Amino acid sequence: MADEVQNVEGAPEAAPTPEGQAPRRGRGGGAGGRDGNRGGRDGGRGRRDDRRPRDDDGGEELIEKLVHINRVSKTVKGGKRFGFAALVVVGDGKGRAGFGHGKAREVPEAISKATAAAKKSMIRVPLRDGRTLHHDGLGHFGAGLVTVRSAPAGTGIIAGGPMRAVFESLGVADVVTKSNGTSNPYNMIRATFEALGEQTSPKSVAQRRGKKVSDLIKRGGASDRAAEAEAAAVTE
Repeated sequence: MADEVQNVEGAPEAAPTPEGQAPRRGRGGGAGGRDGNRGGRDGGRGRRDDRRPRDDDGGEELIEKLVHINRVSKTVKGGKRFGFAALVVVGDGKGRAGFGHGKAREVPEAISKATAAAKKSMIRVPLRDGRTLHHDGLGHFGAGLVTVRSAPAGTGIIAGGPMRAVFESLGVADVVTKSNGTSNPYNMIRATFEALGEQTSPKSVAQRRGKKVSDLIKRGGASDRAAEAEAAAVTE
């Protein structure tokens, strides 16, 4: 009969330990292991995976629209070197919008550069009832020529490509647009912002002329009561 006493599985039983002494365990196992004493490889501190990028505008949530990504390549010794250019439009959905472009070797870095540039170039556009433009506009840049028109409620955003991204980030709900000439997204975006930069509101025109808003509305053929009601509804 063998000297060792074997268990059911056939493995030798652990040697008995003196009374009051904790059993020794293998490396890395249980509370006596190296990882158990320090609380893991990070020493109990752990890593924070809930980091969220804070907005530069004081925590304001912005709408970001990626309009276009262009990839370019440069042939060098040993192969090709690729680069990316991104065009981004941002807005708060309440009458402020801007655009920017960035270049980098990787797509995420190019988008982040374009977003930062767009936040710095945001402009304020007065909106009528918070949903459409006050009047028609015309924008021209390079070979791009765009026309923007105000529309009644329920029309929606009748625009395509880069122009739709601008009005969605701006917060416009009803607008009719037309693009003539080039379809280059850079020229279309610049022409659209030129048209939006020329937008004025009745309130600003009345202040500049030293008159009341109702006086300007009356010149359009409205009655006194209708002019007063419409002037009271003008917020910007």
